[in-house]
Amino acid sequence: MKSPLLSLPGAVPAEGVDEGVAAHYGDLFREQRALADGTGFVDLSHRGVVTVTGDDRLSWLHLLLTQHVSDLPTGQATEALILSANGHIEHALYLVDDGTTVWAHVEPGSQEALIAYLESMKFFYRVEVADRTADTAVVHLPAGSIAQAPASAVVRETPYGRDLFLPREELESFAAEAGPAAGILAHEALRVEQHRPRLGFETDHRTIPHELGWIGTAVHLQKGCYRGQETVARVQNLGKPPRRLVFLHLDGSEVHLPPNGAEIRLADDGPDGRKIGFVTTSVRHHELGPVALALVKRNVPVDARLMAEDTAAAQETVVEP
Repeated sequence: MKSPLLSLPGAVPAEGVDEGVAAHYGDLFREQRALADGTGFVDLSHRGVVTVTGDDRLSWLHLLLTQHVSDLPTGQATEALILSANGHIEHALYLVDDGTTVWAHVEPGSQEALIAYLESMKFFYRVEVADRTADTAVVHLPAGSIAQAPASAVVRETPYGRDLFLPREELESFAAEAGPAAGILAHEALRVEQHRPRLGFETDHRTIPHELGWIGTAVHLQKGCYRGQETVARVQNLGKPPRRLVFLHLDGSEVHLPPNGAEIRLADDGPDGRKIGFVTTSVRHHELGPVALALVKRNVPVDARLMAEDTAAAQETVVEP
């Protein structure tokens, strides 16, 4: 869906999965600093919105999700995953229950597959699943923002800020009151700084939750009875994940950032060395300079000097080896 806020002065459209909203509005670092200072907002109206209503909504979702939601308090934000039978991550949901409805935003374009799965699991439960993307826009207010959420919005409050589920027809009027607007690139830069994984960026077809540090935040270890739970329990109790998420400080003298998928090797092995991982997200941060998230093999030494394609990189541990 194409956001009407692309008509704001300076708006440059995003590409790829984030197509439909602005990459930036003319000054990437200014937008980052504004968000870090708790001002402005981010247009995330391209994200999918799914709702679940009905008396059984929480107990039913509890059976399907990695998170403990059967007693989720009204207004309390959480996040959850849906795994394959082998424990690989298929969906990431960012949830809140308003007392009658569970609202979730998901990656752009993923809502149809998510809804198809949820519909296949309804059986005799008293639930209704709906795609609300066409009439509901997601907007992010950063931590520390004093902007008022409209009365019509459902608010999901997290340590990183507030996500608003806003009637789409109110998006332009909200933007006029809540500015300045920041683009998705500023939002992504702060996400990388905070070491927060994103589905489709830090994940591939075989990613399991332990590799990304999603245990605890999106996966509850004291519940069972969900698809893929056996893999989660086995890795938690008997082993280690094959890969781990790391934060990279990239050589600032390079003009180009290594793209998503760029191969990582040990610097001491040279350009012909064995691949030990790959870049998942790279950004230019207003204070840290060029940084990235990456997945590397678990046994890579935490103090090893790395190369992301031709760019030197120093690592910080996100997930312990």
